[in-house]
Amino acid sequence: MTSNLLLAYIGIGIMLGLSGIGSAFGVTIAGNAAIGAMKKTDNAFGNFLVLTALPGTQGLYGFAGYFMFQSIFGVLTPQISAIQAAAVLGSGIALGVVALFSAIRQGQICANGIAAIGQGYNVFGNTLILAVFPELYAIVALAATFLMGSALAA
Repeated sequence: MTSNLLLAYIGIGIMLGLSGIGSAFGVTIAGNAAIGAMKKTDNAFGNFLVLTALPGTQGLYGFAGYFMFQSIFGVLTPQISAIQAAAVLGSGIALGVVALFSAIRQGQICANGIAAIGQGYNVFGNTLILAVFPELYAIVALAATFLMGSALAA
């Protein structure tokens, strides 16, 4: 059914779009802090770079979700059923929204760590550990997407 495939691709678009938007926001939040911190501490650019790049991973999770439905499970075909299309849409919304907020909040944690490093505090490792917590929820959403896809393929 063409309408089922359209519904599924709307879910894929939401998945990719929201996760990418979240990553873009998260990376720029941390990047802005890095620019400000480099005014005081220009020898910590490597730490700033790692913390700035970290929120970019959620966009990759959106792409991984699409890859799973397209290549691994192979449900994105013209023969997709209404139930499969609804599951792809639901997975897309769930992963997209979780990745969006996860990336933004992770960017804020990283920005605070970058600001502290810029003030002379040695908090890179602690910031990295704390920044992983929002990432966990994006990973859980990706795992749920995988489980939904594997249920569809069975």
